[in-house]
Amino acid sequence: MTVKEKQRDKIAEAFSNPETITRALSQGVRDALLKHKRAGNPIVIWRNGKTVWLKPEDILVQKS
Repeated sequence: MTVKEKQRDKIAEAFSNPETITRALSQGVRDALLKHKRAGNPIVIWRNGKTVWLKPEDILVQKS
């Protein structure tokens, strides 16, 4: 099996389990929110059809 075929198999395996993808995405979002909060950087969210800047102290991060 070539390297390319092995990579393709790993990708197919990852996409075959949506729970794994959801967990990975959730963890990535959580990590990004924590980094912004700790660094004192605001984030932009979508609220009521508009973009809104959220202050670092107002960023809510779910526990893992």
